[in-house]
Amino acid sequence: MKSFWRFIFRKNLPSTSLCQMDFAVLGLGDSSYAKFNFVAKKLHRRLLQLGGTALLPVCLGDDQHELGPDAAIDPWLRDLWEKVLGLYPVPLDLGVIPPGVPLPSKFALRFLQEAPRKCSVEQHVARTEPPSSPSELQPFLARMVTNQRVTGPSHFQDVRLIEFDITDSGISFAAGDVVLIQPENAARHVQHFCQVLGLDPDQSFTLHPREPNVPCPERLPQPCSVRHLVSQYLDIASVPRRSFFELLACLSPHELEREKLLEFSSAEGQEALHEYCSRPRRTTLEVLCDFPHTAAAIPPDYLLDLIPPIRPRAFSIASSLLAHPAKLQILVAVVQYQTRLKEPRQGLCSSWLASLDPGQGPVQVPLWVRPGGLTFPQTPDTPVIMVGPGTGVAPFRAAVQERVSQGQRGNFLFFGCRRRDQDFYWEAEWTELEKRGCLTLVTAFSREQEKKVYVQHRLRELGPLVWELLDHRGACFYLAGNAKYMPADVSEALTSIFQEEGGLSGPEAAAYLAQLQRALRFQMETWA
Repeated sequence: MKSFWRFIFRKNLPSTSLCQMDFAVLGLGDSSYAKFNFVAKKLHRRLLQLGGTALLPVCLGDDQHELGPDAAIDPWLRDLWEKVLGLYPVPLDLGVIPPGVPLPSKFALRFLQEAPRKCSVEQHVARTEPPSSPSELQPFLARMVTNQRVTGPSHFQDVRLIEFDITDSGISFAAGDVVLIQPENAARHVQHFCQVLGLDPDQSFTLHPREPNVPCPERLPQPCSVRHLVSQYLDIASVPRRSFFELLACLSPHELEREKLLEFSSAEGQEALHEYCSRPRRTTLEVLCDFPHTAAAIPPDYLLDLIPPIRPRAFSIASSLLAHPAKLQILVAVVQYQTRLKEPRQGLCSSWLASLDPGQGPVQVPLWVRPGGLTFPQTPDTPVIMVGPGTGVAPFRAAVQERVSQGQRGNFLFFGCRRRDQDFYWEAEWTELEKRGCLTLVTAFSREQEKKVYVQHRLRELGPLVWELLDHRGACFYLAGNAKYMPADVSEALTSIFQEEGGLSGPEAAAYLAQLQRALRFQMETWA
């Protein structure tokens, strides 16, 4: 994709390069992000510039829409096939697969009559001896050292500071990097899933692709046990998408259940599906329990077509190797909330991590590291302004530790939380660094006074300092935290500072901010 992108935007490409090409661009985006569907819009415009003919206007799927991206995609796809089949009719000798008939499964599962002599899982999964560099296919099994709750007992959210020992792992990282953790399903959910589908968790199988040149999933050992497949690979705790219901309807032998599944997979049934599944965050396992006759009849061959793999979760690294050699720390907000369903909804990875107790015996977690979205200046005299409310402060703790260890001053941290005594992460550490003159800390405790005070209010109050640092001292500005309102509020506070302190007009202030972004002097890492 990077090579294609660089090529397609070469200035020397003639404007007739694609004059014989018909195209259509479908973008999958999320309107909670500032650059909503940026790539799709830019690509559509560029293909037009190069002489291509757009079959349809660009489609902008939005994950924030209550019906998800399908709200935009369904009507667009209908129009697309109408256009395409008009231009390129289906050959008369080519049969169309009728609705309700499933495509063959991608893989065949061949069950073994007896358990394999050697546990292939042990050979395949992460090792405690490092490869050259741990990765998704070869993570490092890191020993969990501590798993400590750092919010007060009466605070609404359980937030954990977790430390891993990465001695001899070959892992190195810098401030701004992220660690990826491969979670697993809860044992009770694995057992329940096997019961509902009539599977023996201790039975082993080998996987065989039905088509040539189709590789088996590299994360699965061969042979593999059903327990390993369900606990470590199939994302049975995810909220299923429409395609799940479509395939399930094809596989269902039960008339009433099949009718309901067909409704959920139709364009007309999307509001009903949203009410049943997306809004209450009903999981794949819970859906299968609601369709017991269908679940019991699912051919095991279709499990990998039906249920997506568990994806690794990324966490900002909250420590520096210069301050904590051979250790890696993360700050984890445990995701748990109530919907109209009886059982509380839980984040798969955060709940799994919170359940692990190294005090009860050795605990190992598969992980690896990759560069993050934040890079900090290497020049010793460049000040940094860091805005990190809540758990957004995690990457800035790594940055402060790294910079202080290297003797870099000019560290300005704006931290916000609800209450000083409940969720003020690393208070003692910040206080000590302030005393040593290594850090300037500005706090906003939103619930400690009648009118809520957030980090953007503190930025405005210290507008002269912020302007001085950015405009006269070449400071870099960093922002991390929730993507919902905070990034827009902070950007707004900055543009008003540029106007009030720098005497810029509205458009000039916006251009100044854009210039900071282009020069990587304003960087953001946010999450939904």
